[in-house]
Amino acid sequence: MVDSWERARHVLAAAGLDPGRLAHVAPMAGGTYNTVEELRLTDGGRYVLKVPPAATVPGLRHEKRLLVSEAEFYRSAARADVPAPHEVSAGDDFLLMTAVPGEPWDGMLTDAEQMALRTELGRQVARLHRVTGPGFGYPSGALGPLAPDWRTAFTAMFDAVLDDARCYGARLPRPVDAVARTAASAYGALDEVTGPCLVHFDLWRGNILVDRTGAEARIGGLIDGERMFWGDPLADFVSLALLGDIRQDEEFLAGYREAGGRVRFDAGARLRLALYRAYLYLIMLTETVPREAGEEQRRWVRESVAPELVAALDEIAEVS
Repeated sequence: MVDSWERARHVLAAAGLDPGRLAHVAPMAGGTYNTVEELRLTDGGRYVLKVPPAATVPGLRHEKRLLVSEAEFYRSAARADVPAPHEVSAGDDFLLMTAVPGEPWDGMLTDAEQMALRTELGRQVARLHRVTGPGFGYPSGALGPLAPDWRTAFTAMFDAVLDDARCYGARLPRPVDAVARTAASAYGALDEVTGPCLVHFDLWRGNILVDRTGAEARIGGLIDGERMFWGDPLADFVSLALLGDIRQDEEFLAGYREAGGRVRFDAGARLRLALYRAYLYLIMLTETVPREAGEEQRRWVRESVAPELVAALDEIAEVS
């Protein structure tokens, strides 16, 4: 059994911090794959330590070396002046970062606060999308080196999760081969993407921290960047409107456009957005198998996520 305190002291020492100042180690809620712990020091310093699961733990193909991608996201967010943790130290088996203020976005906000935060979030995401990468795909290299074009990268990503679904016998609302055929009919729209932009791809409310300590609620930080990739900025709109439609989020889109983000929902964009919805919902349906999700979680995925996968596939069939 791993001694969390001993591991934390080792990581602090590797980061050039005094391990003797360690005063508190505790697991943090919300992590579904990596181990996440809060570290507090006697001088008031507060850090977050992430550790990947053992190599023997089953996962999806793209989930290898996730912390490499997460560190890349935080470095990129700093360049974009977007609030997020800062990388302190990283190794093959850990990522140490600063903690950011706030708690996950919940239902305790007023309508006015929610509208203001969605507008500010739109501005922040637009700034993220101005950061570009050296190629397309996952910087972790989990699915191979970065690709020179988005179609090559995304089709490899989509094929990987389809292979995972076959391997794990995931319960999908349509046969895997039928999903593959429908998706392939829209791949031509991917050629409209010519530059690799920073995409977080997991910006649901649980990964948006809201700081309520001041006079007004504000976004304290965007966290859990481990799913990031270089690709089409439109892909971020899926988790930003998880199980919904970003086109209905007027406040977010206003902030996004105000900060220079460009978005239009023509036929090509609709096809690409449907592909990205299908990709995320395939991941959510498939990952329940290797993670041995409980019956309640499996039921929620079947009842809430599976219909959204079908809707995305139907939109591809309608538009293409």
